[in-house]
Amino acid sequence: MNVGQYLQQQWFGNLRGDVLSGIVVALALIPEAIAFSIIAGVDPMVGLYASFCIAVVIAFIGGRPGMISGATGAMALLMVTLVADHGLEYLFAATILTGIIQILFGVFKLARVMKFVPRSVMVGFVNALAILIFTSQLQHFEGQGWLMYGLVALTLAIIYLLPRVTNAVPSTLVAIIVVTAVVIFADIGTRTVGDLGSITQQLPVFLIPSIPFNLETLMIIFPYSLALAIVGLLESLLTANIVDDMTDTESDKNRESRGQGIANIVTGFFGGMAGCA
Repeated sequence: MNVGQYLQQQWFGNLRGDVLSGIVVALALIPEAIAFSIIAGVDPMVGLYASFCIAVVIAFIGGRPGMISGATGAMALLMVTLVADHGLEYLFAATILTGIIQILFGVFKLARVMKFVPRSVMVGFVNALAILIFTSQLQHFEGQGWLMYGLVALTLAIIYLLPRVTNAVPSTLVAIIVVTAVVIFADIGTRTVGDLGSITQQLPVFLIPSIPFNLETLMIIFPYSLALAIVGLLESLLTANIVDDMTDTESDKNRESRGQGIANIVTGFFGGMAGCA
């Protein structure tokens, strides 16, 4: 296979579908990244930087096409104590160390043990993610009134009813555009994504964590980094297995492990927090 054929197959074989799915994911990642940043106790831009850096890096070096990586709730929960006790700079250092550990998992081909995970575990994993995502949204329903419930109902109606009419465009994308337009043009006073946290126009810049590089620092961040590395790989590789089943294709789990590691190292140097698929 020459370069042209490779590019056509891997990058331009489904251009329309890739663009549409990319728009949906981009619109979904913004509120998700802000929410997970709030869970971790950091500035919303930390989650946005992470989602941007990780998603771009893993697109080129990951082992599972069609799987998106970024800031996640499972990873955010593990960071809370580290940020509260030691500050943001230690989180960046822990993110870089997390990436190094994940690369070692990939180099030593430890990802192959994922093939022994029972299907029931994968089903439970997916359902648990759905429950976590659902419960994390409940706080945004408090005291919002029936107007917000109506918008939620309209969104769900579009998502589930539009596919019965046409599958030309993703129903989730249509729901986001239509309901956003209704709120803007009808001047409905409801909470928006921007109300969840301050969003700036500043691009991520390369930085080295401002912490002492000694054994004491390593002892502080290593337990968090090890936990983040393991949880991140479990979530990523289980998700990869699910996408494998959905698409009837195989993916390179060891390459995905190395890719997740490199992506986390990059995001740690650009002011983002650790993430996964």
